[in-house]
Amino acid sequence: MDNSEIEYLFKHNNWLDQLPIDVIQALISVSKIKMLSKGQILHAKGDSADGIYCILKGKIRVSNVNSQGKEMVLTWLESGTWFGEISMFDDLPRSHDAHADETTSLLMIPKLTFQNLLQNKPHFYPHFMRMLCQRIRVTFNLIDETGGLSLLGQLARRIILLANGLHNSNQKQKSKRIAISQESLAHMINSSRQTVNKLLNELNQKKIVKVDYGTIEIINMQALERLCEI
Repeated sequence: MDNSEIEYLFKHNNWLDQLPIDVIQALISVSKIKMLSKGQILHAKGDSADGIYCILKGKIRVSNVNSQGKEMVLTWLESGTWFGEISMFDDLPRSHDAHADETTSLLMIPKLTFQNLLQNKPHFYPHFMRMLCQRIRVTFNLIDETGGLSLLGQLARRIILLANGLHNSNQKQKSKRIAISQESLAHMINSSRQTVNKLLNELNQKKIVKVDYGTIEIINMQALERLCEI
């Protein structure tokens, strides 16, 4: 991957596309490529942060393990998504596990290199602080949007987030089909697999989604969005 391709990634990401060109070029100059095989862990919860990443190809599963030892999936991150930036600034450990769900290539900006860049060019800081604040606002909006919803509304909202890309809201191509188990969806909305199965069957009968083994295809996005307003 040459610098023009890497620059494209920077300019088509809602967290980085507001950076001045000199900041983008400085970050490009310190970027590296990291490869993961299917099932390989990128980092575990509690690990020290080693950098900020962009997914070039593949898929990363972000999750935690509950007190019963079951994996609780937060989301899947796909091509074009940047993640891991918060630990670059608060210097705290990773808050989630991250595994490659398939063979995955990542663009990585090492932590120390990134911090040295900011130390040498402190006028870069305000650009990143503004974008971190945007991330916080997005998180609060998600909490507000799901907190008062019915269980069906929470399920609909989670399906939409997974289809659109939770961390990549400006993604050009929105996926209408997601690959996820009903058990994973149940963990996401703090419910049971049996309840999620019942709700999905209801959505399937209304032709809002089409449920297949391990996948959900959105048939009527507008109807799904209306459920999030209940």
